[in-house]
Amino acid sequence: MRFAISIPQFVADGTFNPAGFRAYLARAETLGFDSAWTQEQVLGSMPHLGPIEMMAYAAACTERLRLGCAVFVTPLHSPVHLAKSVSTIDQLSRGRLEVGVGIGGRRMFSAFAVDPDGLVTRFIEGLQLMKALWTETRVTFKGRFWQLDGAAMEPKPFQKPYPPIWFGGSHPDAVRRAVRHGDGFFGAGSQTTARFAEQVRVLRSALAESERSAAGFRIAKRVYIAVDDDAARARQRVGVVLSKLYAHSGLRDLEAVAVFGPPEACVKGLREIADAGAEMILLTTLFDEAEQMERLAAEVVPRLS
Repeated sequence: MRFAISIPQFVADGTFNPAGFRAYLARAETLGFDSAWTQEQVLGSMPHLGPIEMMAYAAACTERLRLGCAVFVTPLHSPVHLAKSVSTIDQLSRGRLEVGVGIGGRRMFSAFAVDPDGLVTRFIEGLQLMKALWTETRVTFKGRFWQLDGAAMEPKPFQKPYPPIWFGGSHPDAVRRAVRHGDGFFGAGSQTTARFAEQVRVLRSALAESERSAAGFRIAKRVYIAVDDDAARARQRVGVVLSKLYAHSGLRDLEAVAVFGPPEACVKGLREIADAGAEMILLTTLFDEAEQMERLAAEVVPRLS
């Protein structure tokens, strides 16, 4: 079992503290977390800094910690620009990047001049184009959405052939696509443990059908978590933040998907997620990030080792 920690991204206008950010990441390395992860949310009422910029900043503040985004909604990006950004951060970090990809919902695509028709085709084609740019000296690509003729992109990612690709998604078809095209699956923080367990069963079935080794395919889950000796207070604080973070989604009662309360309650919730199939758990704190990370490292994680 590996444990990752979230990179603080909820920063109101004018309140970013560079020294505090550096200290948080240095402490995450000292505490032995495997990796640190961002999210992508371009539109929304929650003050949410961008993942590419946060990972680049984090790369400069760390030496060992792996860095990732779970997930980029890749159909909203130009695959050429995203491939360049990924290659650049992987070079800057000396090969410590992890890349999560997902299709996303259909609610805000018009804001990005993206037609939701053919969304799956756009998603797969974009991923194929990025992989080609990361691995081929010259790329000739004749797709439905993108075309290149003898194009080159240098430098390639530091990791060969490219950084690990994690898939997010909720539909069983999305889970199966992870087996066909990815290196791992990342369960969403907005999904219950029971729903995650169903996805793991689909994954394992798809791995068996594809005759792909399960040992080379990783499974993780984001978990919104709050350690607080007052469970009622923890539930209220978690609910307030998640309602803002997912205001665009129409989801309700999101505190029910989180793990919160005294350390023993958090240990119980995380153990259930591990039993459901998670090999890595991304501990995503929603407030008091430095204090929460200390309590998790001292009072929760050691009891799950």
